[in-house]
Amino acid sequence: MFAAPVNSTVLSFEDARRVVEEQAAQIRSSKPAGGTESVDLLAAAGRVLYEPVVADRDLPPFPRSTRDGYAVRSADLVHLPATLEVIGEIKAGETLEKIPANIGSGQTASIMTGAPVPAGADAVVMVEYSSQHGKQVEIARSVVPGENIVARGAEGREGEPLLDRGLRLNEAGIALAASVGKIRLQVYQRPRVAVLTTGDEIVDVAAVPGPTQIRNSNSYSLAAQIRRAGGEPVLLPIAPDQLQGLRRLIEEGLKADLLLMTGGVSMGRYDLVEQALSELQAEFFFTGAKIQPGRPVVFGRCGAGTPAREKPGTYFLGLPGNPVSTMVTFELFARPVLEALAGQSSRNLLFLHAPLKKEIRVKTGLTRFLPAILSGEFERSEVELVVWQGSGDIAATARANCYIVIPADREHVSAREWVAVMKSDC
Repeated sequence: MFAAPVNSTVLSFEDARRVVEEQAAQIRSSKPAGGTESVDLLAAAGRVLYEPVVADRDLPPFPRSTRDGYAVRSADLVHLPATLEVIGEIKAGETLEKIPANIGSGQTASIMTGAPVPAGADAVVMVEYSSQHGKQVEIARSVVPGENIVARGAEGREGEPLLDRGLRLNEAGIALAASVGKIRLQVYQRPRVAVLTTGDEIVDVAAVPGPTQIRNSNSYSLAAQIRRAGGEPVLLPIAPDQLQGLRRLIEEGLKADLLLMTGGVSMGRYDLVEQALSELQAEFFFTGAKIQPGRPVVFGRCGAGTPAREKPGTYFLGLPGNPVSTMVTFELFARPVLEALAGQSSRNLLFLHAPLKKEIRVKTGLTRFLPAILSGEFERSEVELVVWQGSGDIAATARANCYIVIPADREHVSAREWVAVMKSDC
């Protein structure tokens, strides 16, 4: 039988992305999908912070030298060269009793990077501009007050938030938490994301496929993307091209915090996902986006009409079955929803820019995300399309490290012209 028709709402890429971001904002205005948990500091890497991290003391807790050199009074270096009396040496971690109590006029102290600057000194002269002979040092360069010194509390005041709720912790965040003595952090639990691949032509990855069958790669690519975005993938059995069986698996998937489906969202006789969702009283925000690859992408929410629901409303995305389309549409449309469910603060979709190695010609009307290789070194970067056979070509995409973004109104991009580039992790 043919799938029951669903009102078609095909949006431009920009409008579709805007709809997704609006729904993600609604998620954030209520609450994330799960609760919170306390984890060890190292285990918090990549997690989303729930409890803000505050400074337990001023950072730095003393005026800190940023250079090896001499702590001086800047007023002593008006006339150059200037000869000063060396009254001490200060290394990083020096005990208070070994630090000169005060740098008087005509005096200085040798100082190392990271060491506390003594009272009386208001700048540090780099060692390259000095020549020490015994207890005397000749300075050949003047300084201004504050030069080569980080003032006490410049990085953070005691009791001041350093890391806000909703921040996904990278290595710098972990280092900052460690610097204020945090051995455990309170983070959001990872949202559970159900993954449902559909189609009679799909078999399990461990199976020997028949002449017209293919192994299930989409569930695994999505699971990897979900984990990288902060979620916990739940892989469901492969759904058949049969309405009742598909509906049962969709109902199971809707028990998760987010449901991602691949395949079954085009216009074919056995593309039944939208019909099954309609029977579950789903709300559709859009049923397509003017992009390539990935045009037949579906986004919506299912709630009150779904049996055996413990909570109202679960967002779902029906992603195209072609592997490259699946990966691209996840990054563009599923990732913002998942990050919101994980408690992460909103962030814009940012593109890099690089010169194009070879010209590109396409048809207008669709925003295109084409697998490419960004190469070069230092400032000499360039980007080039990989040779690919369309949105089913996983091998070409595995060789790529980014996507070239071609606006919908462009049909020709010249070699050496700068183009937008989307890295594969956005």
